[in-house]
Amino acid sequence: MKSQFSRKSIRKYSERAVSDELLTHLIDEAQHTQTMGNLQLYSVVVTRNDEMKRQLAPAHFNQPMVTEAPVVLTVCADFNRTSRWCEARNAVPGYDNFLSFLNAATDALLFTQTFCNLAEEEGLGYCFLGTTVYMPQLIIDVLKLPRLVMPVATITLGWPAENPKVSDRLPYQAIIHNETYHDYSRADIDTLYNIKEQLEENIEFCRINKKETLAQIFTDIRYTKKDNEAMSEGLLTALKSQGFM
Repeated sequence: MKSQFSRKSIRKYSERAVSDELLTHLIDEAQHTQTMGNLQLYSVVVTRNDEMKRQLAPAHFNQPMVTEAPVVLTVCADFNRTSRWCEARNAVPGYDNFLSFLNAATDALLFTQTFCNLAEEEGLGYCFLGTTVYMPQLIIDVLKLPRLVMPVATITLGWPAENPKVSDRLPYQAIIHNETYHDYSRADIDTLYNIKEQLEENIEFCRINKKETLAQIFTDIRYTKKDNEAMSEGLLTALKSQGFM
């Protein structure tokens, strides 16, 4: 089994096709991951068509791998299928609420991570696109997602055409809390983030962006309060239009 310490995001792919047989096998195997109530509250939209990829690209800020990857997978929180099953069996579904979205989104993300692990074992490369929830209405429109279906994750998939370095991670002590949550002191923060902040690429990142600290890169450039609030409003609007609020 491949070491999880070597996991990488792959953004460049070869022209080698991902066969339908392999993709079907991976999806079939991944659906045996944990799921709430054994309901499998997710669906996967497989995009291979170049024109469809071009239509999806703006929702992901036109990142090149969206149009260049052989396959794009959009994983959706899906209570539509379960609700239709209930209605067809003389049961009254009550899943048009935010809690149901959270349950379905959790199911979808569990499936996504399991799929990624399995794909990597086959030698495939992938990139998880966090942009899926930034402008979800564009994805909803392109993929014609019905009520009670909401996109929560996108994976670009293919055979790697690059071998990037492994991204840094905080030491495991940063995420462990024994018995109860213990808040972080200033000294804790200094210790836990020191290695990340001293990496040459991060020092250079600050220099070229004229920022005093790495944290300012995130607050002032990458994930600003203004953008977060605007995209939160769009997410909430999409959740309402899809019937989850």
